[in-house]
Amino acid sequence: QVQLVESGGGVVQAGGSLTLSCVASGRTFSMYGMGWFRQAPGKEREFVSAINWSGSSTAYADSVKGRFTISRNNARNTMYLQINSLKPEDTAVYYCAAKLSRRSISFTRNEEYDYWGQGTQVTVSS
Repeated sequence: QVQLVESGGGVVQAGGSLTLSCVASGRTFSMYGMGWFRQAPGKEREFVSAINWSGSSTAYADSVKGRFTISRNNARNTMYLQINSLKPEDTAVYYCAAKLSRRSISFTRNEEYDYWGQGTQVTVSS
């Protein structure tokens, strides 16, 4: 089992930047593919970005391509999401998720993930 804790959220003006972190504990971090999802008020949780266990494969939702960058540091048991050019529509609770897999692909669907963090709020003001 793995425990996930997100941090780095906050209130930021449109056009600003944030870096979200997800720290994992409990099992070997490099055994997991990782992902970021978000949920805005009144909406379903949606895929944002994913990265495979080694960092060699990444995926992004069309809405964030070119603005968000996912990365991971297996030595630090941490995944990151660099968010640039924030828009009001990026306002949501951001969740990190883990899937026990050493496949070379990244996973983009909610139901593929085994573990979830509690989320960190990102609010973008216009």
